[in-house]
Amino acid sequence: MAAPDPSAVSARNELLPETAVAIREDAVTPSGTDAAAYTASVEHGGEHGSSGLPQLEMQYWAGQIVWLLLIFVVLYLLLSKVFLPRLRAVRDEREGAITSAVSAARAVQAEAQSQAEAASAEVAKARADSRATAAAAKARVNEQANARQAADEAAMNARISEAEAGIAQTRDAAMANVSSIAEDTTRAIVERLTGKDASASELASVKGAV
Repeated sequence: MAAPDPSAVSARNELLPETAVAIREDAVTPSGTDAAAYTASVEHGGEHGSSGLPQLEMQYWAGQIVWLLLIFVVLYLLLSKVFLPRLRAVRDEREGAITSAVSAARAVQAEAQSQAEAASAEVAKARADSRATAAAAKARVNEQANARQAADEAAMNARISEAEAGIAQTRDAAMANVSSIAEDTTRAIVERLTGKDASASELASVKGAV
């Protein structure tokens, strides 16, 4: 095996520092310019770690303000042009529906009230008509009853008058018969007691007594 060339070994050793790797904080970083960039990034990262949240650093405020304004404008445009008009349209539609429903309910209530008043008037009229009809019927019945009663009373009075006339005739006839019967009885008694006929004066005295 040939021995290495001393000039090649020296040239390789001169290149090794430029291509060698350095281990720092458990990270593999290239040497030279790459090592300097890594060091700057590590230092910058250390600053971040020491100061806390990066959005609180003043060097980022300008971008954050720009994005904040942009987002605000976008949200404002969305709200004013899209969402709020839709909400307003829904609200107007709901208010219109409620207003129309209230108006319809009031109209139905007014119509129902008018119908109830008309029904009450018809009921009152029907009651008045029925009362008038009942009063007329009662008056007609009373009139007919009075007329019938008057006719019955007249017929009864006529019958009573006829009966009284018949009784008077019967009484007169009876009284006439009584006189003759008294005369006959007197004549019979006188004949029975005296054996003679009764005189005219005796018969007249008996007739006068009767």
